[in-house]
Amino acid sequence: MQNKFKNKYRISSARLQTWDYANNGAYFITICTQNRHHFFGHIQNQEIQLSEIGKFAEQYWYEIPNHFPMVELGNFVVMPNHVHGILIIDKMNDEPFVETRQCLVSTIKTNTIIGSSRFQNQGKNTISSIVGSYKSIVTKMSRQINPNFGWQSRFHDHIIRNSKSFENIQNYIEQNPLK
Repeated sequence: MQNKFKNKYRISSARLQTWDYANNGAYFITICTQNRHHFFGHIQNQEIQLSEIGKFAEQYWYEIPNHFPMVELGNFVVMPNHVHGILIIDKMNDEPFVETRQCLVSTIKTNTIIGSSRFQNQGKNTISSIVGSYKSIVTKMSRQINPNFGWQSRFHDHIIRNSKSFENIQNYIEQNPLK
């Protein structure tokens, strides 16, 4: 039986429960607009023609490393109703401990696997906090143009595990407007 939250069925997380999403690594990210509405523009002659909101989506993606210095960017593309991009977390081994945000749950340590608690604080410098910050600024700016702008509540992430997969995903992102 599926659990309900606020009297609605919830889809279980597809995230790898044993992985810490603050770890160094390359992550393929896809973020969709609410109801897949074409807020970002349209494809013409196999190229994306960005709307003003699409330009925000592009601009603020490229600014991610300014706010998260341990992040490098791989390929990125804005499509009419979603964005694809690669975020590479590369923290130096001698990076000082980073304090996490406050969380309204018990701080008692348990032997549960990472991510097993629905309300677990993901902390700073995780894929969730990076994507959340990006979605927040794009939303803030976009709603000045269209108050109905919104994102789907979740995003898709994929841990890129080897160089062949990385190259395939880089090519997929680059070729996406052609398809």
